[in-house]
Amino acid sequence: MSKRQQGFTLIELVIVIIILGLLAATALPRFLGISSQAEKASVEGIAGGFASAVGIARAQWEIAGRPAGTANLATITYEGALTIRVDGRTGFPTGGGVHDGMDENDCLAILADIFQPVPTAAVTLVPANSLYVRAAGNDCIYHSTEGLTTAPTTTVGNNSFTYDPQSGSVITNLNKP
Repeated sequence: MSKRQQGFTLIELVIVIIILGLLAATALPRFLGISSQAEKASVEGIAGGFASAVGIARAQWEIAGRPAGTANLATITYEGALTIRVDGRTGFPTGGGVHDGMDENDCLAILADIFQPVPTAAVTLVPANSLYVRAAGNDCIYHSTEGLTTAPTTTVGNNSFTYDPQSGSVITNLNKP
């Protein structure tokens, strides 16, 4: 009776190593860009939720009969529990300011008004937060803090979304390489 050896031959092992090397060489570049893709998806998701909340607040303002409030500021109540501060002329959320005079604190207040739970955000760059908030003209710009070392002054080179409280538009800016 002859003894049969069990296991792989050297050629079989070399072929398996070559195949694994080829798979790694083609798959690795895809995995390296996954954190960038995740950040972009996160910004798009927050911007989409933000745009939906703005639309719902505007619709609630219409349903409430377009209340003007005082000094062009009005409040609406959504679902009997959530109070949202809107511009009494347009019905879009302003966080307590008016659409032609927004500042960073108004931009932060909009997040608190329309999001439950509120994303972590600040008007100073805190990398532990998900958003850095700044006002530019009459717009609010919400920057992703991922990878930021200095507070951005434009949307170039970073991922963000811009909210215009006069028109209610939300524009996503995916400019980070």
